[in-house]
Amino acid sequence: MQDSDIRFQYVLHLADNSMILGQRNAEWCSHGPVLEQDIAITNITLDLIGEARSLYAYAAELKGENATEDTIAFTRDVKQYKNALLLEQPNTDWAYTVVRQFFYDAFHFQLLNVLQKRKDERIAEIAHKSLKEVTYHLKWSSEWLIRLGDGTDISREKMQIAINDLWEYTGEFFIPTEIETKAFELGIAADVEKLKPLWLEKVKAIIEQATLTIPSKNFQQNGGKNGLHSEHLGFILAEMQFMQRAYPGVEW
Repeated sequence: MQDSDIRFQYVLHLADNSMILGQRNAEWCSHGPVLEQDIAITNITLDLIGEARSLYAYAAELKGENATEDTIAFTRDVKQYKNALLLEQPNTDWAYTVVRQFFYDAFHFQLLNVLQKRKDERIAEIAHKSLKEVTYHLKWSSEWLIRLGDGTDISREKMQIAINDLWEYTGEFFIPTEIETKAFELGIAADVEKLKPLWLEKVKAIIEQATLTIPSKNFQQNGGKNGLHSEHLGFILAEMQFMQRAYPGVEW
């Protein structure tokens, strides 16, 4: 595999993470529990999709062949998406949304902090800009996890159930794919295995402050970063890609 292919595939992975979580969060638009948080989750969605757009635009340049950010985002098949499995999991309720966002924010923050210092100038530039936004995302999801975990008996129970159910998807962040390993060797990616202690330190501190507990189970789901997804991603793409597939080349 040539260096340009490795770079392209790695940028796709980064973009897909942000795009799929952004698309999932967008389902809350006009359905948030209160107006202020409806606006907050929508703004987080816009930040994620904005990051994805910048990365897809870079991926299109790397790919050439008249590719655009739209063709890359909206015309690939489900197995060509490289996002982590956690990010495609259903919203279920507000507790699941907060926990999913927190788990990813804690990872995303550490990842971008490394990427802004790596060799690829475009990735570093996007990471530097996005880090400012993700710092807020992490603050927001941490505060909500604490607020609901250390809230009523019902809110605490819901948060613990969400943590228990989603915990098995977090390990995938720290299992490097072949592309991530080769991209790290090129000096453009992060060593995700080294991010785990930093992630775990943050997660443990917030969960403890929320009077919640980390599950003891060790089993971890894996495969999304290699294109092996849950059934949920197909439904996300069916909605997300409808316009481009129904009207190829349509522009807003």
